[in-house]
Amino acid sequence: MNELIAGLRNGLIVSCQPDNEDPFNTSAFVAAFARAAEKGGASAIRTEGTANIASVRAAIGLPVIGFINGQFPNGWVCITPDFKDIELILHAGADMVALDVTPRKRPNGLDGIEFFEEVRNQFDVPLIADIATFEEGIRAAEMGADAVATTLSGYTEYTQQRNQDEPDFSLIEELARAVKIPVIAQGRIWSPQHANEAVKRGAYCVVAGSAITRPSMITKRFVDAIVSKVS
Repeated sequence: MNELIAGLRNGLIVSCQPDNEDPFNTSAFVAAFARAAEKGGASAIRTEGTANIASVRAAIGLPVIGFINGQFPNGWVCITPDFKDIELILHAGADMVALDVTPRKRPNGLDGIEFFEEVRNQFDVPLIADIATFEEGIRAAEMGADAVATTLSGYTEYTQQRNQDEPDFSLIEELARAVKIPVIAQGRIWSPQHANEAVKRGAYCVVAGSAITRPSMITKRFVDAIVSKVS
């Protein structure tokens, strides 16, 4: 197992990726969130875009998982769409790369499986396969992913019906039982209890993002909870 991946075991990866309209959507703020996460005991930082990757890399001593958001032709988000993005991510200072390994066709004409195979052949870097289903996780493991993350469960056109209030514990557990590579629990980890449950279900480590680095979303959850009790 890759040394960087091994260092993530039973750890918390903090995703520092503010929304486009978020007041904290600057590289300086992203780096500040990363420094705070490091101080709190995070094992790695996951962040999007070359400016944020470079800023975080300069600010912390933790491993950095980098990715770049693009779009599929139908408008859904595509994580690290093209080969040039891999080069940019690595040049910016990321230690690991996250990419979409779903069967959907990228703008470059390759589906996620074909793209992953080419990336695996061209780049000597730990690759984290972001997937949405059990079958996709199995395939990514078979193709040589260093880890598989449940990032996209509930965030693809064919899984959007899944419960949006909690992590996909079933997927985490099923993959952890079926593959030999680390399974990273990501998506809707809203509380320490969610993180704990994910590890109990077999997650190698956990990614938390919005619950730590998106104050607007955190505030809205509190507001909605109050309103639901008084309405």
